[in-house]
Amino acid sequence: MIVVCGEALIDIVPDGDGPFRPMPGGGPFNTALALARLRVPTSFLGRISTDSFGQMLAHRLAADGVDLSLTSRGCEPTTLAVAEVDGAGLASYQFYFEATSAPNLTPAMLPSRLDEGVTALHVGTLGLMLEPMASTLVDLVSRESVHRLVMLDPNVRPALLTDPAAYRARIKMLMAQTTIVKASDADLAWLFPNLDFETAAEQILASGASLVVVTLGAQGAFGLGAGIKKWVAAPTVEVVDTIGAGDAFGAAMLAWLHDHGALKTDLALGAADLESALEFACLVASLTCTRAGAEPPRRAALID
Repeated sequence: MIVVCGEALIDIVPDGDGPFRPMPGGGPFNTALALARLRVPTSFLGRISTDSFGQMLAHRLAADGVDLSLTSRGCEPTTLAVAEVDGAGLASYQFYFEATSAPNLTPAMLPSRLDEGVTALHVGTLGLMLEPMASTLVDLVSRESVHRLVMLDPNVRPALLTDPAAYRARIKMLMAQTTIVKASDADLAWLFPNLDFETAAEQILASGASLVVVTLGAQGAFGLGAGIKKWVAAPTVEVVDTIGAGDAFGAAMLAWLHDHGALKTDLALGAADLESALEFACLVASLTCTRAGAEPPRRAALID
């Protein structure tokens, strides 16, 4: 079982030439959905509202087989993200989170211990930016990282930060505790403003991570492990939008590791395995870009 931790929210996205429409979203929500569609046992740990949007979120996860036993429910309104998509399909967001459900994940809502069957945690995005959720998840990672693989996806949203220096320090501290750091080149450019992404990845690896994976958009992805580095190209597709593509990439990396029995704290991939994992993740992310909104593909849609 992989436990995905963080926010579930509603994306308000453009609907062609017509009005905006609500769609379930949030980086961890999208990751959990993608994992379940890739037939990986998955649980979602986060706070979801009991309002109509929250019902939509919970139903969507459950319908694809995501376990909700670790999900907290409450009466706060659902967190919203209004998306704007440019001519190249790239999405940007404005968030509405004050007094809403997603940030309101507190330590009291966490289990005192995770089941022995939990092999990995995934954390990131707004989950590490908005309080009290951020402190709750930092404590969870500190408690669990010795026992199971952790993937960190910062997915930085600079516009939401009130203290960028403190956030950088928090993310760099977490990088030293996690097994896999998955980030975009834009994330690393913000976190390490004076370094190119490859040098930033080398620093992250030296701090304690076992694997660093960098997404490069249409250019594919880069992976760095102990003594190995790989670049892979992304498949050429007709992009509708990029909503959820990075989340699908991270989910696919975890799915590949799950399928190959490699979800371990002492992760050590060879060059061929790293290349295969990156290619699989790029394929899943690329297929997500061919659909409107965060709609990751199901396992049956992939070509072996």
